[in-house]
Amino acid sequence: MIKKIDAILRVLYYSLFFFTPLVMTSVTSELFEFNKMLFIYLIAVLVGFFWFLKMLLAKKIIIKKTAFNIPLILFLVVISISTIFSIDVHTSVFGYYGRFNGGLISIIAYIFLFFGFASNFDFPAVKKLLKISLLSSLLVILWGLPGRFGHDLSCLLFVGQFNNACWTAQFHPDVREFSTLGQPNWLGAYLAINFFIGLYFLLTSWDRDEKKVQFKNYSLNRSTFIYLLYTFLNFSTILFTRSRSALLAVLMSLAILFFLKYSKRMLYVVAILAFSVLIFRTGITKVDQFLDPSYYINKVFKPKISVSPKAASGNILLTSGEATDSFKIREIVWQGAIQLAKDYPLLGTGPETFGYSYYFVRPKAHNLTSEWDFLYNKAHNEFLNYAATTGFTGLGTYLLIIAATFWYGIKKIKAVDSLFIICLLLSYLTILITNFFGFSTTTINLFFFIIPGMLFISHEKKLEESKRREIVAKNETGKKRWLQIAGIILLSLVTVYFIVYIFLYFFADFNYARSDSYIGNNDYQQAANSLSTALKLRYEHVYEDKLSSVLANLAFIASYQKQTDVAQKLVALADYYNKKSISASPKNVLYWKTRAKNEFLFYQISLNNSSLEAGIKALMEAAKLSPTDPKIPYSESLFYSLMYDGTKDEEQKKVFAVDSLDQINQSINLKPDYRDAYFLKGQLLVKFGNKDEARKVFEIILQKISPNDQEVEKELQSL
Repeated sequence: MIKKIDAILRVLYYSLFFFTPLVMTSVTSELFEFNKMLFIYLIAVLVGFFWFLKMLLAKKIIIKKTAFNIPLILFLVVISISTIFSIDVHTSVFGYYGRFNGGLISIIAYIFLFFGFASNFDFPAVKKLLKISLLSSLLVILWGLPGRFGHDLSCLLFVGQFNNACWTAQFHPDVREFSTLGQPNWLGAYLAINFFIGLYFLLTSWDRDEKKVQFKNYSLNRSTFIYLLYTFLNFSTILFTRSRSALLAVLMSLAILFFLKYSKRMLYVVAILAFSVLIFRTGITKVDQFLDPSYYINKVFKPKISVSPKAASGNILLTSGEATDSFKIREIVWQGAIQLAKDYPLLGTGPETFGYSYYFVRPKAHNLTSEWDFLYNKAHNEFLNYAATTGFTGLGTYLLIIAATFWYGIKKIKAVDSLFIICLLLSYLTILITNFFGFSTTTINLFFFIIPGMLFISHEKKLEESKRREIVAKNETGKKRWLQIAGIILLSLVTVYFIVYIFLYFFADFNYARSDSYIGNNDYQQAANSLSTALKLRYEHVYEDKLSSVLANLAFIASYQKQTDVAQKLVALADYYNKKSISASPKNVLYWKTRAKNEFLFYQISLNNSSLEAGIKALMEAAKLSPTDPKIPYSESLFYSLMYDGTKDEEQKKVFAVDSLDQINQSINLKPDYRDAYFLKGQLLVKFGNKDEARKVFEIILQKISPNDQEVEKELQSL
């Protein structure tokens, strides 16, 4: 029976590494990470069942002592304490909704899977698991490849169209491939890990005595040919992702391998990579120009054109409409993360709360980027993200895990298969490099927490059974069998509970996703029903926030249809759910914005200035949480303008006019290229009787921001 359980445990881990990169569905609110996270939870629960069942049947505790136990437990303890003191405990427990990976429960799952792996696997099973990972990555590569040529398989699966039309403007598989991982950088990071796994099998297969594949006067054995082909496909796909961090990770790690394990056969690998770069380019202009023959022709024959200092210093528009370089945006976000770490040095703001806390310190410079109104729920640097959300204590224990991994691996290089250890460490290094310029995902975290277990098992295979380090609880053989049966029943009930919970989690999100589609079709009644169902299945303040917004819109519709009583009841219900969401997450600026939007709708129902006053109070709270957000004073300006319209008291009108202009000026001060803020300011000046100033404002828009703005030109003509 024990052997059968061992076989099941191995299959579960094989499934984990095979299916996780492939899992995705369009029926949930997030196609990729949410579904992968739930799958990991499901496998963790099943591993727990069979592992504890094995202990019950063996009548002993089966947990291996490893060099990683203390670092992992310390990390978990710090994450747990940080969660207790989090600015949003719910988010810290379950993860940021829309990302999920990184919350306390996910960390528990990863660490649990590490211990289950280290305690139940042997070295042959590890090598088989790595081959399964390569097979899965090959399927990921092949799945994403047609999208490169305008025929994405995901679109075919989701909407029945064999093209790239199902993706939004931000996703272009033909420009940057992402396959089943969700984003190009995530795919690049995943393939970088598998690159060195494949390289290990390539280098060890070269001298294998098996059937040869003939190429003119040169022959390769079949395994070598397969792994060479895989290496080419893997690296080429990394180039297709245009992920600079993944490319850097592979090249830097490959240079280390070349230095440590130089052989003539490594030159073949380098030649394959060079060929891929020559054919597919890197996507980095400064690099690719040297691969273009025209560059050298122009260098020789094209005359240099000098630019006068006067021309070079000409006027530059405040915004060109072009996308800001991603690294420049990262630098700004990193500044915010560093400031958060300084403000919350011990335990941070709580795991996975960066999406809320970044607003506290968001640099004003972020407003001058093309992604100024994007929500950043990660610091785009895993190390700074941990520093910001779990403090220097959390970052320290995270670094301790990394240090333990390299210390153990380097220490064991001479004791076991050195190439295996080196390639695993290089795979691990690629994680650190890609995480430095991004953040971990579900698939990447699997490797981050399991690779140390692989290193441990690779050394354990050399130890005699009598020397295996195992904690064993001594049990008397005469103990009653009914205790064992009771333990199995309890274990089964707990397992069923967790499995049901995971499926309820899935169906709750399914209903949450349906509400989005209903809202898109302005079917607020069905959206409210879906969100109510989601809340019944599982509590999420995200659901409450959206339900509040939907109910506010329903109240407005009911009022328009002269259903006064229904409208008032819906207003009360919308206010109730909004207050609940704010109570659950008071530091979430988005919920305060929802409150302001709701109050705007309530004002349209009642035409009572008290709703506008409540909206302004909500915006003031939002401004405290996000002092550099230009949309907040912009909205305040609108509210004061409406209050100006809603009063007949001339003195009050003057006050509201001043307040409205003060707020719109504050918005412009925060974002000097904010076209909408300038446009509103011009309209306000017209309303308040200052047409000359309004004309100047509209002319600024045409001169510096939006030269051919027809709406602005129309306003000028009317003056």
